[in-house]
Amino acid sequence: MTTLIALLPLLLVLGLLASGRAGALVAGAAGLLATVAAALALLWPSGGAGEGAGAPPLLPLFLRETAAGLWLSWHVVAIIAAGMFFHRCLQARDGAAAAGGTVEATPRRLWAVCFLLAPFGESVTGFGIGYIIALTALRRLGLGGLPALLLGLYSQSLVPWGALAIGTTVGATLAGLAPSTLGEASALLQVPIHALYLVIYWRLARTAGITVPAAQKLDDVAWTALLLALIWLCNRYSDVEIAGAAPTALLLALRFWRDERPDGPRLRAALAANAPYVALTAALCATRLVPPLRDTLKPLWSLRPFDNQPAFAPFYAPGFWLVAIGLIVVWRARASLARVAAEAARGAWRACTVTILFVVMAELYVGSGMAETIAEALRGAAGRGAALGVPLFAGIGGFLTGGGAAANAMLMPMATALARATGLDPAWIAAVQNSVCTNLTMLSPIRVSMGAAILALAAPEAALYRRAWPLALPSLLTGLLAVTMLLLLPPP
Repeated sequence: MTTLIALLPLLLVLGLLASGRAGALVAGAAGLLATVAAALALLWPSGGAGEGAGAPPLLPLFLRETAAGLWLSWHVVAIIAAGMFFHRCLQARDGAAAAGGTVEATPRRLWAVCFLLAPFGESVTGFGIGYIIALTALRRLGLGGLPALLLGLYSQSLVPWGALAIGTTVGATLAGLAPSTLGEASALLQVPIHALYLVIYWRLARTAGITVPAAQKLDDVAWTALLLALIWLCNRYSDVEIAGAAPTALLLALRFWRDERPDGPRLRAALAANAPYVALTAALCATRLVPPLRDTLKPLWSLRPFDNQPAFAPFYAPGFWLVAIGLIVVWRARASLARVAAEAARGAWRACTVTILFVVMAELYVGSGMAETIAEALRGAAGRGAALGVPLFAGIGGFLTGGGAAANAMLMPMATALARATGLDPAWIAAVQNSVCTNLTMLSPIRVSMGAAILALAAPEAALYRRAWPLALPSLLTGLLAVTMLLLLPPP
């Protein structure tokens, strides 16, 4: 009975999301209320897990875990709001002039859009904005319809570092890991994931009418390997926030120089058009890679009310630079700051609220001991093999929530508790949870319906998923393989 009570909030959230009758906002609110009720039932001194003497005081527990959840949520909310503001500032600068004509759709340009341009946009801003950038670029290549929708989903292929890696940061905090540790392990898991992504990509490109010859496939493999190596190096030697944005920005510049051979006017035009992105990437890299600047800004006005939660330094946080550069863009464009801010607030409030609900729910799961209760029950029922459920739950969470922060908040406490209960390395189990759930956000109904609306596709979602489902295989197979390898190791 204790295990069932602990499971009910998770089952309620998954059921509401799977039904299609409730969005993430309603499901998160219901899940948080159910979590509070379940914790009360289990910890109340007159029965359940808290029966008898020594039951933890309920009010201090709820106040502490709620406050910790709100503080952790703030790190995500700051990125969501700042990223949406930055995006709206660029829209105000560019107006309605979107694509600016079409260019020839070559295999080199298509790979750059799918694996560099769109993932860069998602790494900087997140929350599907990279997908919008991908669809705009694909239409500029003359692609549309279902092929464009499917190729646009590749914008989500580096979502562990999307929105300046805020989902990975949340997951690492809940797992008790340094964000760079979780980012580095996730980067290693991206190697087999991207190998499978490439195979599917070549097939989708052929369906779209762009045949990729053997020589170009070798080129794609080489550049993909370079991208993944740079992401791993950034996670290992720098901060996780720039581990997606910096490598994709660098390789975008190199690819543009190699493939387009721009003359002086074209180069200046490209720099002018992308100046905000260049400035943002330079600022983020400088504050994390230049020791005097990093050592000055990181402790400046830094706040850390909880020992097990990340600190917040306002002038070191990525959101500061998103807002600062966005303000400069609005000023130079002579756009209405009030209108831009209002549009950003309308676009960000729902994602911010959903994040708060799920992160506070996760903190209560950890603090009340319900995550450990579920993990012990799974271990008792299936032994160490229960860990094979981690990638499956992670995939479901990413698919249903459409966001790495929400999915990690919902499932990371249970995944790491299960790792400890079964004697598996919690860091690698956390990496499986993080990689699978974030990569599966590409197939979430939120992303697919967004693409269908932008491309004005009349096909029902069932028809779209019949073509899109293979994109779930790379992360799921990699997660299952990784857990299987962990299970083959002798228990400590």
